[in-house]
Amino acid sequence: MINPSMRQVWFAILKRDLRIAARRRSDALNPLLFLLMVVTLFPLGVGPGPDILARIAPGIIWVAALLASLLGLERLFKDDFQDGTLEQLCLLPQPLAFTATAKVMAHWLLTGLPLVILSPLLALLLSLPLQGWWALALSLLLGTPALSALGAIGAALTLQVQRGSSLISLILIPLFIPLLIFATAAVENASMGLAVHGQLAILAAISVLTITLSPLAIAAGIKMSVN
Repeated sequence: MINPSMRQVWFAILKRDLRIAARRRSDALNPLLFLLMVVTLFPLGVGPGPDILARIAPGIIWVAALLASLLGLERLFKDDFQDGTLEQLCLLPQPLAFTATAKVMAHWLLTGLPLVILSPLLALLLSLPLQGWWALALSLLLGTPALSALGAIGAALTLQVQRGSSLISLILIPLFIPLLIFATAAVENASMGLAVHGQLAILAAISVLTITLSPLAIAAGIKMSVN
């Protein structure tokens, strides 16, 4: 059973990060604007033909989602590291691996969940068949938690690197490839009326595995930087 004080600390960190994001709306809106701009520009580049757009839509949306998730990752722990908050978190009696999950959750609420909500609009812009819409939304719902968890590992490992966004991208993009493969396969299969349960189950398994193990890596990365 989780100690009530651990829950209070976890929710306090989550609320704090959401309040900071509310004050810095541009940080939360930039990834979404980037995603919409990329999805909007593709029809201009490859032509408005619905057949071509529908065929490449899963890849476009998921690549844009992966790149959008990288925006702002550098600041996930950086500000707290610079003002000493991370050091205080390390001194708490609660495990750092547990409290760090609150920051991962805040990142997903601000970047992953909006992608799920926007998925019908993205599908409409790229002429994705109606039967592919639900698969796109489900793939984003199941896959984006893994993006936030893996991104937090990259952010923790590069805390002391100046302008570490390029290094974060180099670390994370290879790790995102399995998500990209199974997510696009699920949407393509759904668009063709084929079964997608296998791909979605693998996406869910990747997210569960990543969310379970990533806090340990995040905590180790933070302690290495703080110490």
